[in-house]
Amino acid sequence: MANRLSKIVTRTGDKGSTGLADGTRVEKYCARIQTIGSVDELNSHLGVLLAETVPDDVRNLLLHIQHDLFDLGGALAYPAAQFIEDKLQQIDAAIAHYNTDLPPLKEFILPGGTRAAAQCHVARTVARRSERDFATLAQLEAVPQYGLPYLNRLSDLLFILCRVLNRTMGQKETLWQRTLVKQLDI
Repeated sequence: MANRLSKIVTRTGDKGSTGLADGTRVEKYCARIQTIGSVDELNSHLGVLLAETVPDDVRNLLLHIQHDLFDLGGALAYPAAQFIEDKLQQIDAAIAHYNTDLPPLKEFILPGGTRAAAQCHVARTVARRSERDFATLAQLEAVPQYGLPYLNRLSDLLFILCRVLNRTMGQKETLWQRTLVKQLDI
């Protein structure tokens, strides 16, 4: 493999533009760069989550998702690239697998629990933002076909994994209590 990143500092973005993989220059504030940044931030949050102790199967899944997110960022940076449907089907399969043993929810869950689960909640919220940014971009420009449903399902999967991580460590979920809202009537 050739050296793909032989020069990290190029100074070509010093005036507020950046280059896409096809050579097109765009402003750093454009919707495409915003979306690429959100997907990259999500990937970074998953990296922080992977610095925690998580079960091996979850670790392998999250590593796979990091590769998918890198592919999605690449497809956003090179608009002619594809983001294949198989990635979406793999997320759907993981949702079905990890949700099977979880008890049904009767109330909302507050983010938190173990450090790993709390970090997974942060990643979930960044996935939702990435999804919103992607949807905005899709109103303006062509986007990879399966990117939006992938991000939507990924946030669902991350919510499920928050529950799995807490359950694995014996940490009870903190349920939102409607009565506390009424008690604090300020």
